[in-house]
Amino acid sequence: MSDQHSSARSISTTQTQVHEKLDALVKRYQHATNQRPVSAHTREAFQRACDWLGDWSGEIIIDSCCGVGESTARLAMANPKAKVIGLDKSQARLSKHSHYQQQASNYCVIRADVNDFWRLIAQHHWPVSAHYLLYPNPYPKPAQVQKRWHACAAFVDLMALTPNVRVRSNWLIYLLEFAQAAQHYGVASNLHQVSDGQAFTPFERKYQDSGQTCWELVCRADEVDA
Repeated sequence: MSDQHSSARSISTTQTQVHEKLDALVKRYQHATNQRPVSAHTREAFQRACDWLGDWSGEIIIDSCCGVGESTARLAMANPKAKVIGLDKSQARLSKHSHYQQQASNYCVIRADVNDFWRLIAQHHWPVSAHYLLYPNPYPKPAQVQKRWHACAAFVDLMALTPNVRVRSNWLIYLLEFAQAAQHYGVASNLHQVSDGQAFTPFERKYQDSGQTCWELVCRADEVDA
């Protein structure tokens, strides 16, 4: 991640509204069986997480694609009665975590493929109370829609963890799409602007320093439709 004072490019895309194929993609994956094998290295990472949790039966918070783990540490400090696990596929990013580490013993950061890790969490019925996706890669080109979390096969496992999902992005359309996709799972959501001074990640700080608007989508179970 870049220095917090460096400028950040705004989203460049020809897509101006929710992707026309979104609903069809969500329904396709929702009613299909994921045949992708779970990688051996992610099974090993999952076992390390299980060993770290031990006999813990309380709340678990997942911080997916956590980067350097600043957000994971912040979540742990804000939720001392929960266990917080940050996940990222890049060892290079996680190796920088010591710069952001807080004095909290209730969290860890783990290198893993979140696609596989989510499936293992769902299979083992972890008591996940909240799931954070802070500034996921938006893949803003229209042809890249199936690379977005809410329009790919992994969304089934993502939604199986908990309806309490918080997603932040500097691309409003990404969050509008996520909200629309979540409705297929009986999950409602609220969208609001992230206020200045509430930066949770280096990316968010960089976007705010560049004058960009950051947004947060807060998802929850829809008691009316569920």
